Amino acid sequence: PKCQRLLGTSVILCGWVHRIRDKGGLLWIDLRDRYGVTQLILAEGTTTPALIQRARALGREYVLQVTGTVVERSAKNPQMPTGDIEVQVQQLVVLSASQTPPFLIETETDGGEELRMQYRYLDLRRRPLQDNLQLRHQVMQQTRQYLNEHQFMEIETPMLIKSTPEGARDFVVPSRMHPGQCYALPQSPQLFKQLLMIAGYDRYYQLVKCFRDEDLRADRQPEFTQIDCELSFVTQEDILDLFEGLIRHLAEAILHKKIAPFKRLTYADAMRLYGTDKPDLRLEMPFMELTTSLQGKGFQAFDEAALVAGICVKGCAGYTRKQIDALTDFVRQPLIGAKGLVYIKCLEAGRFKSSVDKFFDQEALSHCAKAMQAQPGDLLLILAGAAHATRQALGALRLQLGNDLGLRKASHWAPVWVVDFPLLAWDAAAQRYQARHHPFTAPQQQDISRLDTHPEAVRAHAYDLVINGVEVGGGSIRITDQAMQKQILRLLGFSEEEARQQFGFLLEALAYGTPPHGGIAIGLDRLCALLGDEDSIRPFIAFPKNNAGRDVMLQAPAVLVAEQWQALGIQPS
Repeated sequence: PKCQRLLGTSVILCGWVHRIRDKGGLLWIDLRDRYGVTQLILAEGTTTPALIQRARALGREYVLQVTGTVVERSAKNPQMPTGDIEVQVQQLVVLSASQTPPFLIETETDGGEELRMQYRYLDLRRRPLQDNLQLRHQVMQQTRQYLNEHQFMEIETPMLIKSTPEGARDFVVPSRMHPGQCYALPQSPQLFKQLLMIAGYDRYYQLVKCFRDEDLRADRQPEFTQIDCELSFVTQEDILDLFEGLIRHLAEAILHKKIAPFKRLTYADAMRLYGTDKPDLRLEMPFMELTTSLQGKGFQAFDEAALVAGICVKGCAGYTRKQIDALTDFVRQPLIGAKGLVYIKCLEAGRFKSSVDKFFDQEALSHCAKAMQAQPGDLLLILAGAAHATRQALGALRLQLGNDLGLRKASHWAPVWVVDFPLLAWDAAAQRYQARHHPFTAPQQQDISRLDTHPEAVRAHAYDLVINGVEVGGGSIRITDQAMQKQILRLLGFSEEEARQQFGFLLEALAYGTPPHGGIAIGLDRLCALLGDEDSIRPFIAFPKNNAGRDVMLQAPAVLVAEQWQALGIQPS
């Protein structure tokens, strides 16, 4: 309807030649720009022969400026916003010619990912990537709108900072003016946003670039963007409620869908029920512990195990031997490490068929089925072994079944806040404790007395936001007491001198009236991938790196010229 209102009007369009169709007396050109595709028409009798001849010489991706009249299209295309009209060309100017692109600029292209990343500026002309970047733009705008409405202030923090040894590896930037010294690119604005709270800016946010020199995978890049926030005079519950509201706002504004209130799950329960602190709750199949009920029956694999646990797969008692063998091979992979898989099929009339019929009679199998809340038609899958390894293997099996059954492609979201993380984790290689989140996370008040005697049992005021098995964000309540911060740094192996050198500015700032505060960082790239229903974050980044961390378009990283090394006072190896 909007296009039809333009009928009879003269327009000027600029864009790229998407496709040309030549039918002799009629020539159609699809002209593409960021807003879509418009059909141009040149017809013998209404268009000069010279203009038609010039149009026939055009190639794909030529940049044109066209002047013409909007007319009604004889063969309408309801799939196109401009499908009811076309533009009768009167003037045509070639603004720029183009070589033949190395792949088709189409929704479905013939170019592989590495080739398309080499010519990313061409790939970005394709509609799927244009839609992805439009979605990212909307997420950023809606995030700013939501946070602004909640009295947040957007404040930029430095990109050139001091390197710290904690966490992932830093990208370092040698200083020409200070030979032998380096800046680091920030992995997070963590310390700056805490200093902003001490300075009295009680609600801060920033859509900020962060950098980590770590191994790559589909949901990681060496540089990434996060929605970084910090608040003063709040509790953990205040933060969870506020940022649950942000996610629900984004889902409604962009996907036009409402999300139910988020579940809450302690770290201990997540590990016990799903074997991971990033559970995909689109799947049911929580773990059921069967150790006491299945041991003592003469089945050695169960009797010698620290843990016997299983999952109930609804409606899958009809699985064939071949399907169960495939699952057994899956859990026996070296990366998963289970020794075997026991199955129990829950048949009609209270009968059961199992791979351990020799050791367990029908009554014992029925007792097991009741313990796992199984119904006729369900399939029970059981693993046994060391507790941690068994839960990990069962978690991998649960996700594999979710993939096989198509449950992880479900369009609904299953968000959960995972809370009550351990404050510390023991690093056996380094023979010291590491912070589970970061060294500035506050211990829970009721656990502080254990810091000196049982540090591993201390729970943190930390929380992660997990949606569909993906960690989308996380944060914590921060330490606001100088003595407590020094104690945590000592537990992490910092000497007093090392603590002063690395974090002296923070320790000093904590002595000048620090409000209670906490915050969160949400991965913008991961959030966009979730909203766009993609597994990888790369389609939502204009110029991403490949799996090796390289920019194949720029050929970066690259070797510096000798003069640059010399100016930095560095001798390359």
